[in-house]
Amino acid sequence: MLTVFFQMLALILMIGTGYVITRKGMMDEHTNGQISGMVVNVFIPLLFFSGALNAGSFVSMDSMVLVFLIAMGMYVFFLLSGMLLTPFFEKRPEQMRIFQMMCVFSNTGFIGVPVVNSVLGPEYLIFVTEFLLAYNLFFYTYGIMMMDGSFSVSSLKAMVNPGMVCSVAAVAIVLGDIHLPDFIETAITCLGNTASPLALILVGFSLACADLGKILREGRLYLFSLLKLLVLPLLMLPVLRMVTDDRAVTVVCMAMFGMPVGSMILMLGNERGMDGTTCGAAIILSTVLCVFTIPVLLAVI
Repeated sequence: MLTVFFQMLALILMIGTGYVITRKGMMDEHTNGQISGMVVNVFIPLLFFSGALNAGSFVSMDSMVLVFLIAMGMYVFFLLSGMLLTPFFEKRPEQMRIFQMMCVFSNTGFIGVPVVNSVLGPEYLIFVTEFLLAYNLFFYTYGIMMMDGSFSVSSLKAMVNPGMVCSVAAVAIVLGDIHLPDFIETAITCLGNTASPLALILVGFSLACADLGKILREGRLYLFSLLKLLVLPLLMLPVLRMVTDDRAVTVVCMAMFGMPVGSMILMLGNERGMDGTTCGAAIILSTVLCVFTIPVLLAVI
């Protein structure tokens, strides 16, 4: 538990760096947008590739199939849990939809990637790519339908994005046991390694721009975060133990179960003119709290 906790403290220092940079005026909305685009479309995909290139001796076909099924099961469980829990937190129809999505969709990329990368190593990021695949499948079907009230073909087209394409390619690299020349692998690894610190710096930017006083006074969000980050993951642990005894798979899955609220919900809500104040506060609060809850989850297993 202490090992994981100190790894999380290292991540906190990177988030703090983003906070200080923003407060010093070295980063603004424009810079944040540019770096976000590079992280999402270039550096995280390269980090997935780097992990896939090194995962051959660590990951079996059976474990990859199992992790994908677990990821799909996680989203189904979160979906049903959101339907059950949302009425206790919100009564307004529009905000109920946002709360339900906050229960289902987590920050698999910006937080999940650094956590797994630091705790297990880049070779196990192939499992994170499978969670990202499941995320895309649910977000661009159920998520869009939840926000719009109906399903559309355009949401399926939006599923074809850099994260989805690179996740599929990373899985293909592992399954095909593909190897690239050393100089290409070195370049991919070095560029991919920038993804984790940059992603955490972006989290620090969000913290610096947020009204932390108002967020800390939102009592219901503490309860919501506790349920999402600890209670629901622990409820899934007995089932996880029944389907696998692989330590690495268990660690990755529990870390993914305990991820904070994802920012895609806020972006989608903003596009549709919804009030994202509560969602933004939940993203910030759950991100800060996961520094303490993830070590607890990993200690339990």
